[in-house]
Amino acid sequence: MTSTIYNQQTLTPGGDDPSIFDPKEAWYPVFYVEDLDRTKPNSFTLLGEDLVIWWEEKSRSWQVFEDKCPHRLVPLSEGRINEAGLLECPYHGWAFSGSGNCENIPQQPEGGKAETSARACVKSMPAKVSQGLLFVYPGTSDRAEKVAVPIVDAIEEDKQDWVVLNTFRDLPYDAATLLENVTDASHVPFTHHRTVSNRSTASSMDLKVIESNKEGYKGVWEEGPRKGTLGTQYTNFIAPALIYQDLTSKQFGRTLTVVYATPISKGKCRLFARFPFKFASKIPAFLIKLTPTWYSHLGNNKVLEDDQIFLHYQERYLAAKGGFENFSKAFYLPTKADAYIFELRNWFNNYQADPFPGESLPPLLTKEQLLERYHSHTKKCSSCSKALANIQNLRTFCGIIAAIAWIVAPFIWFEFGASFGLALSSTIVTLIFALAWFGLGKFEERFYLGTEIPPRNLPDRK
Repeated sequence: MTSTIYNQQTLTPGGDDPSIFDPKEAWYPVFYVEDLDRTKPNSFTLLGEDLVIWWEEKSRSWQVFEDKCPHRLVPLSEGRINEAGLLECPYHGWAFSGSGNCENIPQQPEGGKAETSARACVKSMPAKVSQGLLFVYPGTSDRAEKVAVPIVDAIEEDKQDWVVLNTFRDLPYDAATLLENVTDASHVPFTHHRTVSNRSTASSMDLKVIESNKEGYKGVWEEGPRKGTLGTQYTNFIAPALIYQDLTSKQFGRTLTVVYATPISKGKCRLFARFPFKFASKIPAFLIKLTPTWYSHLGNNKVLEDDQIFLHYQERYLAAKGGFENFSKAFYLPTKADAYIFELRNWFNNYQADPFPGESLPPLLTKEQLLERYHSHTKKCSSCSKALANIQNLRTFCGIIAAIAWIVAPFIWFEFGASFGLALSSTIVTLIFALAWFGLGKFEERFYLGTEIPPRNLPDRK
């Protein structure tokens, strides 16, 4: 693989064994920095390990710890950042600095030294901020500085010319399933018909893998999407969690589709999707910048839900047929459109890179659970959570005005019966604000739950 992705670092991800990729020996994004709250601890689960993420004002940096107090093993993420700028346990007030060292044990008598013991320390993990994401290294700390953070170098070139749309969501299926779905260009015209594509653009595909090794693979689709009208598309899998596609067309300029699949636990991952555009015209960039982030996220969630339900089922069907190791028998992959799927699954098998070997998938979720948006995105997104709060406040205001106008209307009729215009105005105000209250309620629902019927399955318009 090209060395530009890893900036010629001393060590490559996955450990020293050339035949095995250790999932812990790599950097993973866990949050967009803009979605982290500096005033309190933030929580995340990476590769099955619960983490607490907090801002240390003294070092002006994000710190990542194992989310367990060494005293009685309660989650530090339930605690607070105290007045001294230390992470304080909610149970007994033990407090920790960014190094993981215990700085205070309130129950200790004066002169005690229990906090100096290694047993009083919290396990910390290396963390770095790059391209607006907080990355964490869950493996051997000494290796972290020698393994580069997996960023997309193209975004670093002419930064001012790129317009980047970002989103994230916790998904109810494995990171490998997400990566497989992203690398599968042939599903787009069908699954995402009426959201970002159209069935009429489907055609045969000649996907070619041009380079593959422990660091990932590269592929090329010479004709490219939409029957060749957009130009050649290049695909890069940067092990273990990044896939990005690169497309340059005369109509739109250069477009990247960047996806990180961060494994949370068996059957669950966090998607980080980035859509960098370098438009040929300034108008699309201007319009995108005018669109509120939260409004874009509502559309992004709709696209994700196009395939969320059947992918949740698909990986359970695959598990029943032998899982990763048996994919070539479980899947029927007769065309070149499946070349990247075959390469990706082979990569996981060849380098023993399954992050949860031997673990079983959690129980099947209902459709309503699969379409849930609030806990999987809204609550954790700074833009969407603020927008939801504003909508709820505005809805409350409209409800109050409508109620007041409704209560006052009869008095106006009786007291000013001759003033038909005043009475009518009161009635109109009631109707307008009542409709606004109702409409905002329906809009509010979009932050909580997706729609069960995807756009592709709606009846054709006549």
